[in-house]
Formats: sequence, structure tokens, C-alpha cells
Amino acid sequence: MPEVEILIGGRSFSVACQEGEEQYLYSAAHILDGEAQVLVDQIGRMPESRLLLMAGLMLADKTGGLEDKLKAAEAELATARKMIGDLENRPAPDPERVEVPVLPAGVSETMAEIAARTEALATELEEKAG
Repeated sequence: MPEVEILIGGRSFSVACQEGEEQYLYSAAHILDGEAQVLVDQIGRMPESRLLLMAGLMLADKTGGLEDKLKAAEAELATARKMIGDLENRPAPDPERVEVPVLPAGVSETMAEIAARTEALATELEEKAG
């Protein structure tokens, strides 16, 4: 069983851990040391048991706050998933009837005839003007 040296609040501790868990222990010690450093910076030196207790309590407080946020986020996610499920299971809306106006028979031909007459008149005016 490996033993590792960790530093908490400027104090060294020798801690045993399972094979392969050294990195997790270093990571956890780094977090605890961060809280302990805040205490050392604010209060100064104190007995190590009190320092570790206070740092642990600060971490527990942060953890509690994160757990509350996690529960709120999970509840919000559950509500959103339910809304999505309700929307997906909702029957499709009735198709909307759209009416498109239809030109009476012969209107297209009449318009083409008017366009041709207009072009002929324009050509005639150009010839007279030119």
C-alpha cells in the first residue's frame, strides 16, 4: 500500500492509499489545502485538528450548496423532459385549408394579347421618335 506525502495548510502529512489512487488523493488534498490556506491567511496559525476541521466544514458547506443546485437543475431537467415528451406525443394539428385564387379561363391569353399590343405600340413610338 503506497504512502504519499500531502501538504495541507503548510503542514505535511503522510497518508496511505490503495495502489493507483495516488492521483485522486493528491487532487483531494489540493482542494482541502485550498480551503486551509484561506483559513491560515485569515486567522493565522492554529492547531492542525482545528484547521482540518474548519477546512472540512468549509468544503462540506460548498458541497451542500452544490448538491442543492444539482437537485434544482435535475428538477428543471425533469420538467423540460416532460414538456418535450408532451409536445412529441401531442397529435398533429388539423391541416389548414389554403385557397388559391384561380384566374378565369382566357385571362392569360387576354393579358398576353395586351402585352403584345403594348410592345407593338412602343416599337411604333420609337420608330416615329427616331
